[in-house]
Amino acid sequence: MFVKGEKIRILGVSRGNEYSPNHVGNDAAIFRGVAEALEKKGMEVTVYPEKEFVSEQLEADFIFDMARDRATIQRLKLLEDRGALVINSAYGIDNCVRKAMTELLIANGVPHPKSFIIPSDGPFTPDIFPCWIKRGNSHAMVKEDVVYVECKEEAERVLADFRKRGIPEAVVNEHLIGDLVKFYGVQGTDFFYVFYPTEQSHSKFGLEAINGESRGYPFDAKLLQKYGNQAAEALNVPIYGGDCVVSKTGEIRIIDFNDWPSFARCREEAAPQIAECIYRRIMSKIENE
Repeated sequence: MFVKGEKIRILGVSRGNEYSPNHVGNDAAIFRGVAEALEKKGMEVTVYPEKEFVSEQLEADFIFDMARDRATIQRLKLLEDRGALVINSAYGIDNCVRKAMTELLIANGVPHPKSFIIPSDGPFTPDIFPCWIKRGNSHAMVKEDVVYVECKEEAERVLADFRKRGIPEAVVNEHLIGDLVKFYGVQGTDFFYVFYPTEQSHSKFGLEAINGESRGYPFDAKLLQKYGNQAAEALNVPIYGGDCVVSKTGEIRIIDFNDWPSFARCREEAAPQIAECIYRRIMSKIENE
């Protein structure tokens, strides 16, 4: 239990490499940058990989993490339930799994594409081609977890693959026409970064090519930030990133939302802001105890 007046000790849990498809170095770099920024604020920081954190049954009053492994998330939930402050919350990380994320964004009024949640062991019933079929029980780990289809036959093949891989449910999103825009944000700070992705500069699986080159449709970045923070609040992930599609009329709809992404394009600017978010939440908890 933390005692006021002592040096603040914080434990970091880094993301397992298998959960950083094509972004192992970027994820490690932002996490390291945040740890260094927290040390500059006078905190004593110790970082562990996910598996070691679980196997050694480590615990702390204050934890920051990029966890994705189920065992890690369950361990973090246990510590949260005992009173630990965990950022991002393990409960928030679970909220970013595709099915839960879709339901929460829609329920909280965050602009989102028309969507369906269907079992993989039944027929493909939505009639919204072209569309995207995404695994419902996890973040995307391989390119087959997020698939663009244009007809029922293609959709049935994706569902068959999901069944074969033990994926019980699929989230189906209508395909939106417009510019794909990525964004990073940190709740409780002014930090917000938007950019147009390209397959060469920022891509996990090359799916950005489906929307084609950006046309530069004008949109309200402050409104996108409002939507981003609204989604972060609904999902309980103050350190976040996501993707949206901007129509030619400037309409913004969020198509994906992630707990603690790589911040690869803005790592130097983001790291101290993420540390500030963590620091403020720790200090608030200490002051209110």
